[in-house]
Amino acid sequence: QVQLVESGGGSAQAGGSLRLSCAASGRTFSTYAMGWFRQAPGKEREFVAVIRRSGATYFVDSVKGRFTISRDNIKNSVYLQMNSLKPEDTAIYYCVTTPRDCVAYGCYKGVGEYDYWGQGTQVTVSS
Repeated sequence: QVQLVESGGGSAQAGGSLRLSCAASGRTFSTYAMGWFRQAPGKEREFVAVIRRSGATYFVDSVKGRFTISRDNIKNSVYLQMNSLKPEDTAIYYCVTTPRDCVAYGCYKGVGEYDYWGQGTQVTVSS
C-alpha cells in the first residue's frame, strides 16, 4: 500500500523559512514524479511544485524563486524548501505522487493527475 507522510509544517514569520519533508513507501518512487499541492481556507487546492523522475522541476508562478523542490530516491523522500515566506503561503500542504512523466508543465497542475496524496501538514505564516 502506498503511503505518503508529510512533516515539517508549522509557523513562521513573513520572510522566514520552512522545510517540508515527505516520506513515501509502497512503490519504487524513483520512477514517479512527486510534488506538492496546498489548500488555503476557503480556496481550491492549488498546485505548488513537482519534480519529475528526471529531476526536472516545475513551480506555480507565485512561489518561483522562493521555493525549491528536491528528492532523495534512496530515502524515497521529497522535500519542499520554502524561503521568503509570505502570509499568502498559509495553507495545508499535501505531498503527491503520479506515474505521469510528460514534458508539458500543464500535465502536473491538476489534482486529478495524482494517484496518491498525503494527509497534509499545516503551514502558517504571520505578518
